[in-house]
Amino acid sequence: MERRAFMALGGAALAASGLSPPSAHATPAKSGRAAKKPLLMKLGCQSGPSTDEHFAFFARYGIHNICGKPEVSGGRLYSTVDELEALKAMAARHQLQVDLVEPVLLPSSHIDREAHPAIMLADSRERDRDIEAFQNLIRNCAKAGLPAIKYNMSLLGVLRVGDVPGRGDARYLEWDAATARPKTPLTKAGPVNADAFWERITYFLDRVVPVANEYKVRIACHPHDPGVPPQGYQGIDRVLGTIDGLKRFVGIRESAYHGLNFCQGTISEDLTDPNIQIHDVIRWFGRRKKIFNVHFRNIRGHRDKFLEVYPDEGSVDMVRALETYREVGYDGMIMPDHVPEVPGDNGAARLASFAFCYGYIRGLLQSAERLA
Repeated sequence: MERRAFMALGGAALAASGLSPPSAHATPAKSGRAAKKPLLMKLGCQSGPSTDEHFAFFARYGIHNICGKPEVSGGRLYSTVDELEALKAMAARHQLQVDLVEPVLLPSSHIDREAHPAIMLADSRERDRDIEAFQNLIRNCAKAGLPAIKYNMSLLGVLRVGDVPGRGDARYLEWDAATARPKTPLTKAGPVNADAFWERITYFLDRVVPVANEYKVRIACHPHDPGVPPQGYQGIDRVLGTIDGLKRFVGIRESAYHGLNFCQGTISEDLTDPNIQIHDVIRWFGRRKKIFNVHFRNIRGHRDKFLEVYPDEGSVDMVRALETYREVGYDGMIMPDHVPEVPGDNGAARLASFAFCYGYIRGLLQSAERLA
């Protein structure tokens, strides 16, 4: 159909409907609602390894911001400026930006398997040496222009009881506190009650937060995954496994550079009704600018009994959660974590499941940006 005939037909249809054709200079009608805050979040990822091959995988799926793990040589427990700059350069070759660094010290592993346990064991012979190494990493990150470090303060690592069938041929990791049976009654740490655990946390923060303040590098701690019943597990009271515990944690050595690697999945695991409660938790920490990174992970279930599922099929409304992060002005990375396992998916790398999650999060971000 010729353009003039098409336009005439369109005008006739509008006239028949009682509507006027839009003016070329018309302005959108006001809805009476305030405009939403701008969307500042960035799709990111922390999966490893930090190699050219894996960074190319990130770039393929639209990742631009990452958490990377730099090389560490010579038996040191911290990366040098040269090693950090080499990580940045490798990322830049793939148009990636390193927003967060994963250190050698304080991973999420179980203390019985941890190669450098002194900080969490309160081993006076080695604890100060390891804390000094963490301080050196902060200083070197500042010199290399890297803004943040993630870490854990955990003795038990990530607790699960096994896996169960998921949709298709996927497997979902499960936690059920009622059926969980530890391999040993205690860890090498022995009994660690709440007071003892808080002493170890405070000792570390008293020595590290001042350095983070001086060098303006944020340090982001992951919650305990998951919280356990009040009597503890393997003799350990997981004090960062409750919302009150996390509130107390960020109040120790109050600082703009001391906050959370906010794992939405783990925090949902601490709630009795995560779909209702997670939003007020995001607001409490987000309004205080204590969310430095987000693990945008979903669960099916609640405290003491849950499955780790794909983000689109869990108990938490992820669309609403994203809007809550926007509401509090969160401007950091939002990334998948603990993706389900599927057969033949590059082993522990789980590349297909990560790719699905990238697409899901990217779609949510683009829709939220357009709907603003």
